[in-house]
Amino acid sequence: MKLFFTLLAAALALVSCKPSAPSPSSASGKPKVALVMKSLANEFFQTMAEGAKKHQAAHAADYELIVNGIKNETDLAEQVALVDQMIAQGVQALVIAPADSKALITVLKRAKDAGILVINIDNKLDADTLKQAGLQIPFVGPDNRDGAKRVGEVLAKKLQSGDEVAIIEGVTTAFNSQQRKSGFEDAMKAAGMKIVSVQSGEWEVEKASTVASGLLTANPGLKALLCANDSMALGAAAAVQSAQKAGQVQIVGFDNISALKPLLADGRVLATADQHGDQLAVFGIEAALKALKDKTTPADVQTPVDVVTK
Repeated sequence: MKLFFTLLAAALALVSCKPSAPSPSSASGKPKVALVMKSLANEFFQTMAEGAKKHQAAHAADYELIVNGIKNETDLAEQVALVDQMIAQGVQALVIAPADSKALITVLKRAKDAGILVINIDNKLDADTLKQAGLQIPFVGPDNRDGAKRVGEVLAKKLQSGDEVAIIEGVTTAFNSQQRKSGFEDAMKAAGMKIVSVQSGEWEVEKASTVASGLLTANPGLKALLCANDSMALGAAAAVQSAQKAGQVQIVGFDNISALKPLLADGRVLATADQHGDQLAVFGIEAALKALKDKTTPADVQTPVDVVTK
C-alpha cells in the first residue's frame, strides 16, 4: 500500500508540472521575422511584400518570414489583432508599417514586453506617445517631408505665383501623411501658391476621387491637386477627367506605383516620389537581423527618396 501511494504522488507531481515556454525561434533554429503592413489592396504594399519575400528566398538559410497586412488603411483593430497573433506565434522580430502613428503603440509595447524586437517602417510612430509608453522603437524609412517638398517644387515650376492649389492628404493621424502634407505646404508657400483646401482621401482611390470632385466644383480656378500617395493621385486624375479639366489641373503623387506610370507618361500626373517600396521592408528586415545577430539595439536609418517625372 505504501508503494501505491508513493507511485500515485509521483504521477500527480508529473501531471502538475507546467511545460516550459516555447522558444521564440522556429524549430529549425532560424529566427522568425514578421512583416505587418497596411492595406494589401494598395499596390505599394503589395510591392513591399514581394520585395520582402524575394529577400527571404535569397536568404532562406538565415531566417523565416511571415507576411501579412490589413484589408484597408483604416482597419486599426485588424492590425492590432495581427500583431497579437505574431506575439502568440513567438516571432523574434516584428517589422511593422503601422496604420496609425499612435494607436498601435499599446500592442507594440506588448510585443516588446514579450521580448520581440520591433522595427518601425514606412509610417513613423509618434515620438511623444512612445516616450509616454517608455518605448524606444527605431524607424527605418524615408524623410517624407523632404520627398513631398521636392515633388511640390517640380509642380511649382509649372504654376504661377498666386495660383490656387489643394492638398489631398492620407489618414490624418498617420505621421507620413502629416509629413507629406507639410512638405507640399513648404513647397507651395515658398513658391507663393494659394492653398485653398486640405482634405483627407484616406489613402484610397475612390475616396480621393470623391474629394477631388468636390474640390474642383468648389474651386473652379484650381490649378493643382497634391496627393499624398499615388492611389489618391489615380482617384484625382479620374475626377479631373470626369470634370473635363484634363491639362488644366496638374496632379502630383507619392510612391511611384506601376499603376501610375501610364499617367506619368501621358501627362495626366506630373510627378511622384519613389521611396523604393520593393526595398523598404527589406531595409527593416536587414536591420532586425543584424540586431538579433549582434545583440544590439538598432538605430534609426533614413532610406532614399527620389523624384520621378515623365
